Amino acid sequence: MTRYLLALLLLPLPVTAQPVTQADVLQAELRSGWRAADGSHVAALHLQLAPEWKTYWRAPGDAGIPPEFDWTGSENLGQITVHWPRPDVFDFQGMQTIGYKQDVVLPLTVTPLDPSRPVILRTSVSMGVCKDICMPASLTLSADLADQGAPDALISAALADQPKVGLAAGLTAISCDLTPLKDGTRVTARLMLPTEIGAETVVMEPDAPVWVSDSMVSRDGAVLTAIADMVPSPGTDFTLDPASLRLTVLAGDQAMEVTGCPLRQASR
Repeated sequence: MTRYLLALLLLPLPVTAQPVTQADVLQAELRSGWRAADGSHVAALHLQLAPEWKTYWRAPGDAGIPPEFDWTGSENLGQITVHWPRPDVFDFQGMQTIGYKQDVVLPLTVTPLDPSRPVILRTSVSMGVCKDICMPASLTLSADLADQGAPDALISAALADQPKVGLAAGLTAISCDLTPLKDGTRVTARLMLPTEIGAETVVMEPDAPVWVSDSMVSRDGAVLTAIADMVPSPGTDFTLDPASLRLTVLAGDQAMEVTGCPLRQASR
């Protein structure tokens, strides 16, 4: 989080006639959605951003702030999962950022502690929003998931726009090499994946709070290679678990996601 806040502080602020407030650029609600056949409830966080303003994906890149959710205060909440539609890749003052513009719908799968009782969903959300300037945003929202609800076209469209998983996207093989660095680990991932139209961005997400560089991406026919460095905070131990490494490939309006990158060999 420190590097994201530093990035915000270093951004130049333009001269404006009036200060821009959160209410000027961001509106939000929890959509109550519907009860699924398995007893869980499908809801969503719906964000509406002013024109040209954007917010960030779970892995926001070099200059973004990922959303953080606090569900404390919810009633009868057993488990909640946030689903992430395919994001866009932006160039922001020479830095790569990943996120969303305009209407953003993040579907939620809500599992109650007691299926016979309603769920009262309450959340506090901390996030960043940017245009020519960036600002932190804070939301406090609630929704009563007390009944069966009804189909919601916005939520359904967001669920359908999630990255395809592995085989569904044409992935036929994947492997990783790990190279020790003085202060971390370099990961070289090779994916057998059909060529997409447009530039490809590969995002690597380890199951640990470490800094991850933008990936260097190259193509040789059907082989997509991505190289990224992972560096923990000073004094912190870090051992990458390849089985939990998540890779997302973004290319135009297409996206593929896979978790797990078997080691081809350990580089020495």
